[in-house]
Amino acid sequence: MMDNWTLNLKPETKVRLGPDGVHLFDRVSGLNLLIDEIKVPEVSWATAPRQVSVALTNVCDLSCPYCYAPKNSASLDFDKLVSWLLELDGHGCLGIGFGGGEPTLYRHFVDLCRTITQATKLAVTFTTHAHHLNDKYLAALAGNVNFVRISMDGIGNTYERLRRKSFESLRHRLETIHLLAAFGINFVVNGETLPDLDAAITIASETGAKEFLLLPEQPVRGKGGIDAKTAEKLRQWVANYHGGVPLTVSEVGAVGMPFCNPFKSEVGLQAYAHIDASGMLKRSSYDNQGVAIGTHGIIKTLELLQNYKQEGGQ
Repeated sequence: MMDNWTLNLKPETKVRLGPDGVHLFDRVSGLNLLIDEIKVPEVSWATAPRQVSVALTNVCDLSCPYCYAPKNSASLDFDKLVSWLLELDGHGCLGIGFGGGEPTLYRHFVDLCRTITQATKLAVTFTTHAHHLNDKYLAALAGNVNFVRISMDGIGNTYERLRRKSFESLRHRLETIHLLAAFGINFVVNGETLPDLDAAITIASETGAKEFLLLPEQPVRGKGGIDAKTAEKLRQWVANYHGGVPLTVSEVGAVGMPFCNPFKSEVGLQAYAHIDASGMLKRSSYDNQGVAIGTHGIIKTLELLQNYKQEGGQ
C-alpha cells in the first residue's frame, strides 16, 4: 500500500514509521503530520523511542524542594552521549530533550547542541531555569536549538520562595528567549503554586510562549507530591480554561485530564525513554530502575530494558 503514496518532502523532514502510521516531522517549523491511513507492518516500525530526554548533569545551582534529580555530581561523557544520539537518530527518534540538573551548567552544552543539530535530524530542546541565558549564551546557541522549556513554578514571591532566584530576572529572560527559539513554560503544580496559575498564563501569553506544560508535583524523597484537593482544583481549572496559550500535561500527571494523544498505539518505550546523568536508560525520569548503556549501544539497551520490565526485574 505504501508504494501507492508519493510524498515530496523537504530535505530536513524526518519520516518515522510506527503502529499509528507514518509520522512526518520538521524540526525547523515544528510541523508534525501523522498519516494514519497507512498501515505500517510491525517489522518496519522505528526501533528508537519517539522522544528521549537526557539528564546531562545532576549539577544545579538551585535547590527546589520538589526536584526529582539525584543529588550527586554525575555528568555524561560527551563522546559517548554523541554516539548514543547518533544511534537514536538512525533508528527513528525525532527529538532529544536535554535537562539535568541544569543543562546550561554542562560544560560541553553549546558544543553538544551544535554537534547534534549538524550531524542529525533530531529536534534539540532543553529545559532550564533560564538564569544563565544571558545575551552571550543565547548567541552561542543560536541556530542549534529548536525549542526551549523554561521552568517557572509560581510567580513573584511564590517563585522566589521556592527557587530562591529573582522573578524579575526570570521575566527579563522570558522577554529575550524568543531570539533563540520558540519556547514554552514548565509549571510544577502544588498547593503553593496553584493560586498563581492565572497570572502565570498571562505572563506566558504576554511573552509569546507557545505552550504551557502542567507538571502536577510527583512524590520525591519522602515528599507526597500534589495532594488530592489541589489535584481536583487543577482539573477544574483545566476544564474551565479558555486562554490562548495551549496547555499540555506530563504523562504521569494526566490522570483525569481531558488530553488528546494521536499516538494511541505507540506506548511505553516506543514513545519515550530517559537517559540519566550516570548513563542509565530508564522508562522515565521518575523511575528508580534502569539498565546501564554499555558498549553494545543504546538500541540494544532498549531491548534489555524492555525485557527487564516485562520480566519484573529488580
